[in-house]
Amino acid sequence: MSKTVLFELGLEELPARFINDALAQLKDKTEKWLTDNRIPFGDIHGFATPRRLAVQITEVADKQPDLEEEAKGPAKKIALDEEGNWSKAAIGFTKGQGRDVDDIYFKEIKGTEYVHVRKFIEGKETAALLEQFGEVFLSLNFPKNMRWGDRDLRFARPIRWMVALFGEQVIPFQIENVHTDRRTFGHRFLGSETTIPSADHYEQTLSDQYVMASVEKRQGRIVSQLKQLEEKQSWKLMIDEELLEEVTHLVEYPAVFSGAFSEEFLEVPEEALITSMKEHQRYFPVRSHDNKLLPYFVGVRNGDDQNIDIVARGNEKVLKARLKDAQFFYEEDQKGSIDEKMEKLSRMVYQEELGTLADKVQRITAITGKLSEWLGLSEEEKQKATRAAEICKFDLVTQMVDEFTELQGVMGEKYARLFGEDEEVAAAVNEHYMPRQANGEVPSSTIGSIVSIADKLDTIVGSVSIGHVPTGSQDPYGLRRQALGILQTLNSRGWSVSVEKLIDLVHQFYIELELPTRSEEEVHKDLHEFFRVRAAYLLRENEVDPDIVEAVLAQGIGHFPVAGRKADLLVEKRNEPSFKPVQEALGRVLNLAEKADAEEVHPELFESKEEQQLYDVFQTVHESYSRQMSEGRVEEALETLSGLAEPIHSFFDAVMVMAEDERVRANRLGLLKQMAGDIYQYADLTRIEWKQQF
Repeated sequence: MSKTVLFELGLEELPARFINDALAQLKDKTEKWLTDNRIPFGDIHGFATPRRLAVQITEVADKQPDLEEEAKGPAKKIALDEEGNWSKAAIGFTKGQGRDVDDIYFKEIKGTEYVHVRKFIEGKETAALLEQFGEVFLSLNFPKNMRWGDRDLRFARPIRWMVALFGEQVIPFQIENVHTDRRTFGHRFLGSETTIPSADHYEQTLSDQYVMASVEKRQGRIVSQLKQLEEKQSWKLMIDEELLEEVTHLVEYPAVFSGAFSEEFLEVPEEALITSMKEHQRYFPVRSHDNKLLPYFVGVRNGDDQNIDIVARGNEKVLKARLKDAQFFYEEDQKGSIDEKMEKLSRMVYQEELGTLADKVQRITAITGKLSEWLGLSEEEKQKATRAAEICKFDLVTQMVDEFTELQGVMGEKYARLFGEDEEVAAAVNEHYMPRQANGEVPSSTIGSIVSIADKLDTIVGSVSIGHVPTGSQDPYGLRRQALGILQTLNSRGWSVSVEKLIDLVHQFYIELELPTRSEEEVHKDLHEFFRVRAAYLLRENEVDPDIVEAVLAQGIGHFPVAGRKADLLVEKRNEPSFKPVQEALGRVLNLAEKADAEEVHPELFESKEEQQLYDVFQTVHESYSRQMSEGRVEEALETLSGLAEPIHSFFDAVMVMAEDERVRANRLGLLKQMAGDIYQYADLTRIEWKQQF
């Protein structure tokens, strides 16, 4: 007979950001624990509120199924002595399996007979096994843990109660001084202590105590109430998914309310108003159907709708104070000039070993100038890019950004316009922070893209130069994200700029400025490897097979947009039977070219027509191929390179490369080495595994 099992862990309020991952862990670890313990079960349902994590498991069997296994022992020649008696090895084996020698039988495996016995393992009672479930709770991982009182246990928050039921039966175990029971607690203010009669009655029991334990149902209730309010007021609510998730995890029994604020605050940039509402107060902003921000907000209360008007008025007072601050900051920030604000950057330390923010801006400006030259910008564009770089950090000294750090760049763009800066320059001040998160939006303008790359390159090269290289999951300066941002921006713009050339440019700046740095060789190696790993990550995210990723990046990244196109093309080609002989031919060249000491080729030393033919074809191919690669025409370049396949096969069929004559051997290897240089420019084809079709 099967029953429902319930485990609930009652805690002090968990941070909202902990809950999704904790619940996912609890469900996964519960499933693994049940499977490892051979306990048959039906479905696992997870529940979570700020004060509890729980799993309800249906159709849990009363006991483990009985198990009959065949155990293999020593070979027959070891199990029997010369007189045919059982050896110590055989006797020890059977004892270890809970059997005796009378149960032995032999089975032949690959021509050798081995001792075997069948053993019967009786299934254990589920109730007894469930007493060990506390180890699942203790295995949960959280971003931060704490220790309370004189307890040794470190956990996200103090454990206050535990429920463990097998049907109606309490499963006994304890964690620290907290023992399992059927007792639980309802809503902190509307509910009370109560008992759960059986595991099947969990949701209903909590619902009676004003707790919606299901995350999905709780969020559904919030969305339903938001939609009703939206329709009633003819509003357009800004229902941000991250905010909705956070609010869902902040309440146990949601009730939506709305409030208003003075229209005078609408003179403040809406980004500041929205940030105040969303990030600081967890309110949903309101827009009209023509997308105009309205002087209203919507919040979610942890409770019922009794006296909801009083709750709304209280929240209005809190928000009014916030918006008054934003209004004051906005007015104060418009005083003075951009140049006056930039002077303050020289008093703000960027990084102790790398100088002030003013020093960083100077480096960004220098990098921007060089990159603008490489990309062939007009003089007007260069001037705009330089100006954008010079003022890109000025808003960091404004009171608005000091209060709302999320608005760096956003307020910079708005203030730049107010101070009369060119429109493209103002937009670039904001765009240079893009992308702001993984897979975020990249800069849309040329100037914004250049300054964004310059800023991120300076941050990465500076950090790596002083030894702050990300390790494992530790990346306090967000260098991985910034490297991805550089590559994504290059890819978006399609710029033919070598990533390695960019890295070396900035590294050289640091050397010339005599900034603190580790050895040039170490920094160079770390930087190139760091970017190569990030490039590999992006290519894999684009569903490129790992072996092709390694092949394309074997000699470095080069022009990242081109690397991506080469990878995509090779993904297609590897499945074409016609490409297999091409890959084999070019791969043979790469393998043998490793033995060459030099690339010198002397045609007068050729001894066969196949040598001369391959040399002549390569001269023609090299010229076309080099032009196509420089222009990023990867499909044409591979087609041109494929023209070498037939003469290569003929060459290897007719010529012994490793000839006894040293000069002839070196000449042949030199030819292969020249060809290998072109092949490697495309990819190390020896790393690509041929996909057989069946």
